[in-house]
Order: sequence, then structure tokens, then C-alpha cells
Amino acid sequence: MSEEINVLALVKGEERYVFLFNDDNRAETLRSLGRYASNPDLSFTWYDAAVLSQKIRQQLPEQHQAGKNSAVKPRFTFPISGSIDITSVDVDQLDFDEFS
Repeated sequence: MSEEINVLALVKGEERYVFLFNDDNRAETLRSLGRYASNPDLSFTWYDAAVLSQKIRQQLPEQHQAGKNSAVKPRFTFPISGSIDITSVDVDQLDFDEFS
């Protein structure tokens, strides 16, 4: 466990967003970025969340970047390796209107 505290800050107009985190709560900090971005009362946007989350991931210690004991774990894995054949999908059964 690292005793270092990482500081990430964003200034937008009159608002100041300052995130303090260590290696143990890096994932919680990433989730906080999403909560801030989804809050319409804040000027914090999804673009801001994307940029800051990229900076958080770039600050990963070397052992985490190698994939060992990563504090930021993927939420799921894809069971398929290789290409996916979508030619068998019946397009007439897809309802694209539900996403409009």
C-alpha cells in the first residue's frame, strides 16, 4: 500500500474540482467522476470525466500498469476471443427506435 496521495484538480469558471486519492481508492475516485458528470447542477461534463479518468489511469504505479494487483479492475470480461460473425443477425428483429 502506497502512502502517497494523488491530487487532481480542474478549474471551470468559478467552480473548483479537487480530487485527492491514493492507490486504494482510485476506483472510487473514477466512479465519483461519473457521478459528478451526471449531475446537471454542476458544470462538470462527461468530457471532463473522460479527461480526468485518463489522467488517473496514467498515474498508475508500474506494477499496476503491468496488470498485477490493479486497483482498477474491469467490471466484466468478454467470453469471446476472436472475431464475431454478425451476418446471422436478423436486422428486421432489431428495434432501433427504442434508442431514439
